[in-house]
Amino acid sequence: MINTILFDLDGTIIDTNELIISSFLHIMKDKTAQPLTRELIIPHMGGTLENQLRAFTGLSEVGEFVKGYRAYNTIHHDDRVRPFPNVLEVVKTLHEQGIKLGVVTTKIRPTTIRVLEMFDLISYMESIVTVDDVEHPKPHAEPVLKAVQELNADPAHTLMVGDSSFDILAAQAAGVRSAGVVWSLKGEETLRGYNPDFMLSDMTDLLELVSQGTEAK
Repeated sequence: MINTILFDLDGTIIDTNELIISSFLHIMKDKTAQPLTRELIIPHMGGTLENQLRAFTGLSEVGEFVKGYRAYNTIHHDDRVRPFPNVLEVVKTLHEQGIKLGVVTTKIRPTTIRVLEMFDLISYMESIVTVDDVEHPKPHAEPVLKAVQELNADPAHTLMVGDSSFDILAAQAAGVRSAGVVWSLKGEETLRGYNPDFMLSDMTDLLELVSQGTEAK
C-alpha cells in the first residue's frame, strides 16, 4: 500500500524542460569548442545546476555560469513553465484521499517555492526538500530520507516519482519505491534501465496505484 508520494519537480510534475534547455543554450553560446545542443543537455538534466555546468564547460569553478543561468531563467520563468497534464487534478485528489505528499528536488528553494505557488500546489506539499536543504543531493538517499522523516512516513509505503535516473537511484538508496514517468525527455527505455518499481504513462496512474497497490511495472 502506498500512502506517501514524493515528487521530483522539473520534468516530472512541472514542465520546465524548454526553460532549462533555453537557459543553458543562452549562457553557453560561444563558450565551448563544440556548440552545446539539446541532445547534449538532456542526459544531464536532473542533476544539480553546478554539476551540469561542470559537465558542459569542463571547469570546476562555474559560479559565473550559475549567475548567468539563474538571471536568464528568472526573466523567462513564468512564461515557459506549466504543469504536465492531469497533475493539478491528481495532486488534489491524492490530498483529499489522505495521501501524504512532498517534493524532493535539485532546484534551489526560492524557485521551487515560486513554481509551486504559481500553480497552487504548495498547499498540498507537507514536505519540500530542495538542494539548499541537504548536504548530498540526489542521487544520494539524503533528500528522500529527509522528506520521509518530515512526513513521519514509512519507507516501505512511500513512492518517489521522477523523470531521471537521479530520482530512481535516490529512491532505491533510501529504501522507498520508485516510479519513472514516460513523458521524461530521457525516454521510457532509459528510465526502465534503472529498474523503477513502476512506470507511469499518465499522472492518473497514481490513483490506481494508491487504490489497488499494483505491483507490476
